[in-house]
Amino acid sequence: MKRLIIASTSTLHGGNYLEYLLPTLENHFKDCNEILFIPYARPGGISHDGYTDIVRSAFAKINKTVRGLHEFDNPTEAIQKAQGLFTGGGNTFLLVTQLYENNVMEILAKTVVKGTPYLGSSAGSNITGLTMQTTNDMPIIYPPSFKTLGLIPFNLNPHYLDADLQSKHMGETRETRIKEFHAFNSIPVLGLREGSWLEVIGEKIILKGNLSARLFQQNKTLEELLPETDLAYLG
Repeated sequence: MKRLIIASTSTLHGGNYLEYLLPTLENHFKDCNEILFIPYARPGGISHDGYTDIVRSAFAKINKTVRGLHEFDNPTEAIQKAQGLFTGGGNTFLLVTQLYENNVMEILAKTVVKGTPYLGSSAGSNITGLTMQTTNDMPIIYPPSFKTLGLIPFNLNPHYLDADLQSKHMGETRETRIKEFHAFNSIPVLGLREGSWLEVIGEKIILKGNLSARLFQQNKTLEELLPETDLAYLG
């Protein structure tokens, strides 16, 4: 049975890394002593070791140890044997490229489907969808494919921002960009606001947190989904 926490962000404004999620993660990873961390997204170009240290410090607060996937000679075997999995945020183009180049995209999906608990934040959440095409990240590297894990039957736009009517910014809003995506693609897209996450247990996909989320579907009126909505019907 699939068990995922798919978070818009790792850090809320003014908080520490994963702090707002720790009570949820303590339960999510209750049967795990060690978490395998996938640091490939490397926010700001941080080293894999440096990124893993940040995650290690956060999980120490709930008495979990952490090892980085880069520490293993055989990443496929490491994923298959992992008690729990976490893919952190950063650049989704880089993350997807690294997953393909290390030949672990498919085995990661299969491992989560079999029941290994998974946490994703930001880029690590983007990859749980059908494709990475609704990321906000710059295309700093060209991945072999836009196809991702397909663990949920739609795409995500983490860090979703509502249009600020007082702003003088003349660029595209998130809503505009998602509508551009839907000019060529039929995949539903969920705009996940900061502090929100999805909890996946089996076939249930429940919106968690205190905020609503925006659901965009091709040729349909956008919807505001309230917390505790089950999005499984999109599959």
